[in-house]
Amino acid sequence: MPAWVLATALTAIGWWFGSGTHPVWWATWLAPLPVLWLASRVRTPWAVAAAFLAMAIGSGNLWSYMYSHIRLPLPVVIYAMTLPGAMLALCVLIHKRLLLRGRPIAATLAVPVTWVALAFINNLLSPHGTFFDIAYTQMDALPVIQLATLTGIWGIGALLFLVATAVALLGAAHVATRVRIAIAGSALLILAAALTYGFWRLATPPTSQVRVALLSLDQTGKLVPADSPEGRSRQDRYLVAMDRAAGKGAQVIVIPEDTFAATAPVPAFASFAQERGVVVDVGVDFQEENSAERNMAMVFQPGAVSPATYHKHHLIPGFEDRFTPGTSFRMLPGSPRIGLAICKDMDFQDFSTAYGQRSAQLLLVPAWDFVEDGWLHSRMAVMRGVEGGFAVARAARSGRLTLSDDRGRVMAEASSEHDDAELVGNLALRETRTPYARWGNWFAWIDVTFLLALAGLALLPSTKKSAPKDAF
Repeated sequence: MPAWVLATALTAIGWWFGSGTHPVWWATWLAPLPVLWLASRVRTPWAVAAAFLAMAIGSGNLWSYMYSHIRLPLPVVIYAMTLPGAMLALCVLIHKRLLLRGRPIAATLAVPVTWVALAFINNLLSPHGTFFDIAYTQMDALPVIQLATLTGIWGIGALLFLVATAVALLGAAHVATRVRIAIAGSALLILAAALTYGFWRLATPPTSQVRVALLSLDQTGKLVPADSPEGRSRQDRYLVAMDRAAGKGAQVIVIPEDTFAATAPVPAFASFAQERGVVVDVGVDFQEENSAERNMAMVFQPGAVSPATYHKHHLIPGFEDRFTPGTSFRMLPGSPRIGLAICKDMDFQDFSTAYGQRSAQLLLVPAWDFVEDGWLHSRMAVMRGVEGGFAVARAARSGRLTLSDDRGRVMAEASSEHDDAELVGNLALRETRTPYARWGNWFAWIDVTFLLALAGLALLPSTKKSAPKDAF
C-alpha cells in the first residue's frame, strides 16, 4: 500500500507540473513513470485506480483556469479534469492484461497506442479540437516537436509514452531480463532517431525573411463600431502605432481579432496600406445589412482595390454563437505566400494540412485569448506551423504576440496579457513541404487500428503456461 500511494502521488505531481496552461516539458516525461512502474507489481484494479486518480488529481491544475477564470460549466470542467485519468486508466488496463498473458512487447506498445488513439478520437469529437493535447507540453523542446512534420502531434505523445513504458518495464521482474533490455534499448533508439532528425531539421537555414509588426492596443475586449467616435479614436491609436512599425521597416502588420465592428472596409487602414506599402490584417466583427455576421480578417494590401477577407471557421461554443462560420481558406497573391486564419482555427489540424498543401510560407493570425492561456494558445498555433511547414505571425489581445518560424522557434514575443503591446521583428521563411501536410493523420489512424488489435489480443486467453498471475 505505501508503494501504491507513493506512485500515485508522484504521477499526480508530475502531471500537475507537466500539463496545463504552463507545462514544464521535462516533467511530462517523468509523470507516467511511477504508475507504469507500479502496474507490474499490483493487481489490475489497483493499477487502473492508481492511473485514474493520479492523472485526475494532477489535472486539478485546470480548475482555476477553466472554472474560475473562463467560467465553463461545472460538468465540462469535470470532464476535462477526469479525461486524462480515464485515458491512462485504459492504457494501464490493456497494458496489464497483455503483461499477464506473457506479451511484454505488445504490453509496451499498448500504452502509447491507446493514449494516442483516444486523444485522436477525442480531437475528432470535441468542438475544441486538439486543445490540451500532451504534445503541446513539449513546445520548449524544439528537437522533439520536429516529429510533428512526419506524424502530426500524435507521434510526440506516442514517443513520450513509449519511452516511459519501456523504462518502467525495466523493473518488471516477471519479464525476462533480455526482453526488458531489448524493449528499453529499442525505445531509446527510437528516441535517439527522433532527436537526430529534430536537430538536423533545426540546423537548416532559412531562405528569406519578412519583417512583421504585431499590435495589441486594447485589452478591454469592448467591441466598438469603426465609424463611431470611440472607434475612430481607437483607429487613431492604431494608426500611430502602425506608423511607428512602418518606420521600423515592417512589411506586414497584424491587429487582433474583433478589434472593430464594421459594416464596410475601414478607409483609414486602406489608405495606410496604399501610402506606406504595407499589408495590414485587421480582425473585425463584420455584418452587412441583411447578411450573416462574421468573425472576419480584413486584409488591406498595397495596390489592391478592395481588402481580402477571411471568415473564421472554428467558433467557440457559447461565446461566438452569433457568427456564421467560414468554410474556405484564403491565400494572398504575391510573394511571400501568405495564408489567413483567426485564433481558434489554429487549434485544428485541418489548417496545417490545408495551408501546407497550398505551399504557404506564412500565416497571419489575429487572435483573442483569456490571459491565463496566452502561452499555451500561442504555442498551439506555433505547432500548426511545424506540422504544415509555415511561419506564423499571431497577434492576440489578452495573450501573446508571437513570431514563429516553421521549425517552431519563437523568434520574437511580447505579452498583451495585461497591458498593450507592440512587437516588430524579422521572421524567417523557408520553402518547406512536410509529409504531415501531404498525408495528414496517417499515424493516428494506424494507432486506432493497432488499439483494436491490441484490445483483441488482451481479451484472448494466454498461450503461455508460465504467464504471471494477477495475484501480487
